[in-house]
Amino acid sequence: MTRWIVWGAVLGFALGGFFDGILLHQILQWHHLLSLVPGVDTLRSQVLWDGYFHALMYLVAIAGLWGLWRNGSHGEEHKRSDLLGAVLVGFGLWHIVDAVLSHWLLGIHRIKLDSPNPLAWDLIWLAAFGVLPLVVGWGLLRRRQQKASTAGNAYRSLLVAGLVATGMAAASLTPPPEQEFTTVVFAPGTRPATVMNAIVASESRLVWSDPAMSVIVVDSPAKWEWYRRGALLVSGAALPSGCFNWSKGIA
Repeated sequence: MTRWIVWGAVLGFALGGFFDGILLHQILQWHHLLSLVPGVDTLRSQVLWDGYFHALMYLVAIAGLWGLWRNGSHGEEHKRSDLLGAVLVGFGLWHIVDAVLSHWLLGIHRIKLDSPNPLAWDLIWLAAFGVLPLVVGWGLLRRRQQKASTAGNAYRSLLVAGLVATGMAAASLTPPPEQEFTTVVFAPGTRPATVMNAIVASESRLVWSDPAMSVIVVDSPAKWEWYRRGALLVSGAALPSGCFNWSKGIA
């Protein structure tokens, strides 16, 4: 039963990737896989990398189907709710991994790039297609296998995991106690004049900027307001290093 559930979750993980790629990359065209990566700035190259991504999801799906076939029911039949629950768990895990890794750590894309508040869309998508399917799928799996008290503990654990993932995004707006500066990464195509107007309007003091003013460090009393002024990412970290380095070539 355990292997059956694991391979069902693998299949669900692939379905989550297909759902993301087909809906967001192709139908809605809100972003591509590498929308915010410098050097991948033509539609042809963006679509090419989307194709590589879908090919990878095909391999994951094939692995999941192969595992389910190899571990098919012998004797006791697996209930359909077990497979549905496992698929929902994998589907939710995909969106949680995508949000934490692709949106916030690597920053290769966001859910809705042209939104004045991309973080809000990240959180909405994470809750609707990540945390919710994961909780429902886990509940289906545990309903038959454990008593209500144990299931309650599982629900609480999942809730904590969802809050932690959500908190990672919110934490980017909160500087550490000793840090008074804020790093702001602007959307592609934002003009330096627009950035300067935003600095003046928010009563902020410019501390550092890259040559194109696509990444700036400011002494600013505002955090959320920067998203309304065209920012893709706002962080309490003063140094635009690590995963921010790619942002220097956005504009």
